[in-house]
Amino acid sequence: MARVMEGELQPAVAPSFDRVIQPSRSWVALNLAELWEYRELLFFLVWRDVKVRYKQTVLGAAWAILQPFFTMVVFSLFFGRLAGLGAQIEGGIPYPVYTFAALVPWTFFAQGLNQAADSLVGSANLIKKVYFPRLVVPLAGVITGGVDLALAFVVLLGMMAFYGIVPSAAVVLLPVFLLLALVTALGVGLWLSAANVMFRDVRYTLSFLVQLWLFATPVAYPSSLLPEPWRTVYGLNPMAGVVEGFRWALLAAPPPGAIIWVSAAAAAAILVSGAYYFRRMERMFADTV
Repeated sequence: MARVMEGELQPAVAPSFDRVIQPSRSWVALNLAELWEYRELLFFLVWRDVKVRYKQTVLGAAWAILQPFFTMVVFSLFFGRLAGLGAQIEGGIPYPVYTFAALVPWTFFAQGLNQAADSLVGSANLIKKVYFPRLVVPLAGVITGGVDLALAFVVLLGMMAFYGIVPSAAVVLLPVFLLLALVTALGVGLWLSAANVMFRDVRYTLSFLVQLWLFATPVAYPSSLLPEPWRTVYGLNPMAGVVEGFRWALLAAPPPGAIIWVSAAAAAAILVSGAYYFRRMERMFADTV
């Protein structure tokens, strides 16, 4: 190709590019620094999800309280009274507040997992048009559940005051257990959100997975029903450590022991592996979602 300049035939100059974006062909770095650069986008997505969640609902944010509260009522009736699990709780803690204290972090985990798993498909238009670190999308879905967590936590404090329960000094560790719940939800959410882009069956199996996980977590029953060493092995379920730690910090329940360390290690492994799997599959999101 050529062009005429000042009466002479001159060769055309090819345009130059500063950067060429190509899909990764192997395992790539997480690049968390780039994630920090897009923190304003993260805040925007969280705020968007909070507004959309209860838009055009009659009860609004009250659903954040009603869902765990009525679950507690059902557990108290069937497990606490009919099955007699209330008598198995050490320390004489009332079964309703014992169960609700577990449902507060569990509901945060379950909602965060649901939001994160479907986040990429729900943000398909944004992913196809604009470049940004895709990790922002499932992370925003998990953080959104913090609003519901705060509302349910206020109800829990009211129940503790009603039953005259005073937290022990271990309450200072409560943020650690909340962080562990967030890490677990994000780690599993990264696995499922990336898989959901490729296989839409994930959204149909998610509700069954969450229900199964609920009964595999000591929400309606104490983990002390399991003898050692099986109780420590039970910590491979990260939410087991979260629930037991939450009760210990708030209700002065017996300390969970080694289950906390096993749960923390399992949550960290799920998060790291999920993050690398997510980054590995990220190159196909825009074309597949």
